[in-house]
Amino acid sequence: MPTRKYTYYDFTLSLCPDCLKRIDAKIVFEDGKVFMLKRCPEHGRSKVLIADDIEYYKNIRNYNKASETPHHFNTKTDYGCPYDCGLCPDHEQHSCLTVVEVTDRCNLTCPTCYAGSSPTYGRHRTLEEVKNMLDAVVKNEKEPDVIQLSGGEPTLHPEFFEILDYAKTLPIKHLMVNTNGLKIAKDFEFAKRLKDYTPDFEIYLQFDSFKDEALMELRGAHLWKIRQQALENLNKLNLSTTLVVTLQKGLNDDEIGKTIDFALKQKCVRGVTFQPTQIAGRLENFNSQTDRITLTEVRRKILEQTDVFNSDDLIPVPCNPDALVMGYALKIADRILPLTRFINPADLLDNSKNTIVYEQDEHLHQKMFELFSTGTNSEKATEELHSILCCLPKIEAPELSYDNLFRVIIMQFIDAHNFDVRAIKKSCVHIVNKDNKIIPFETMNLFYRDDKLERLKELQNES
Repeated sequence: MPTRKYTYYDFTLSLCPDCLKRIDAKIVFEDGKVFMLKRCPEHGRSKVLIADDIEYYKNIRNYNKASETPHHFNTKTDYGCPYDCGLCPDHEQHSCLTVVEVTDRCNLTCPTCYAGSSPTYGRHRTLEEVKNMLDAVVKNEKEPDVIQLSGGEPTLHPEFFEILDYAKTLPIKHLMVNTNGLKIAKDFEFAKRLKDYTPDFEIYLQFDSFKDEALMELRGAHLWKIRQQALENLNKLNLSTTLVVTLQKGLNDDEIGKTIDFALKQKCVRGVTFQPTQIAGRLENFNSQTDRITLTEVRRKILEQTDVFNSDDLIPVPCNPDALVMGYALKIADRILPLTRFINPADLLDNSKNTIVYEQDEHLHQKMFELFSTGTNSEKATEELHSILCCLPKIEAPELSYDNLFRVIIMQFIDAHNFDVRAIKKSCVHIVNKDNKIIPFETMNLFYRDDKLERLKELQNES
């Protein structure tokens, strides 16, 4: 009998990348890769690479844990995903990380900006508006895991510190500031003041490349010296920092290992987050066929370009395994000890805590402390940690803290090309819009920004 050149694996709902209508999609295996095949009645067929590692892609399903929903939903389910965001009761995951955009304004005009920010675009939110946005997250989550103040560039807000003051009065477990680092680099006293908001406070520092030509293409400015100065100030203060890398194939994906190795040498850096470029916002010159890099390609390049992690160290994050990968390690003196390989996946799936920030799980943190502290009785440690770790490394350390932690995260934001309704329903990175609704980050950029709302209304009417 005739056979197709691919192996059919699964079915899902996707979007036409041209008109954003919901359409059927097949997931198939071909030439060792995973593709999405779809057909729009108006715009024809399309084929999108979604993974270059079939075994990893299939293994994702083993990390799918029971859904954890918010305490409060914000909209009704009327039109079906993704046309009801807010969150609607059909969404399957609470907010592990919630972005609060305090301003549209930015001191850069990045060609890759999903929000279209610039020095002249939009406005600053009022302090009262920001307070209401933060309150909306607390209403949904009660004790939000992570809230990230963003923009635009949040440090430009005239009441930036008043916003931080209010945020620290709320039951937020971990507060982040997403910044391009210009203010931190140029004003040490400003950076010093940020230190007052620790503990449970972190800088999410834009850090895309060591090459000025790549920075020009991604950010529209020569920023390497700014990045160096910002890190110098943050290192002086030992202010917890995550380096954030927007990745584009053929532009900066050859620097993945170099970035990890560099980050491990920085006193203040607690990890690196790699974000493959989402086709949203500006990105006028982005070619979805040649410039897109998938989550599994990033994972493979980490393994190829640095010897810190092996394949067992970089595992799916159970709250949204299609879109998130994590690898955790301990930094002790000049040694790096990967931790994720010692965690039984079954225990991850039973853990009621958000695994992205599991270092804040007091029980797990204490068990790790007991394991790695000097003088720990190995027999006792084995007994106590049997349900968490599957083997015990031999290491001595007088004390462990958040300073010793190092994590690598791959965070893939889905767009209209690789849209998969299964993954969107499990999205755990959310954003607050101007109506104080909580919206998945991906669909916010597709449908719910001001310049997109008319198209959303058309699609809702057609539904």
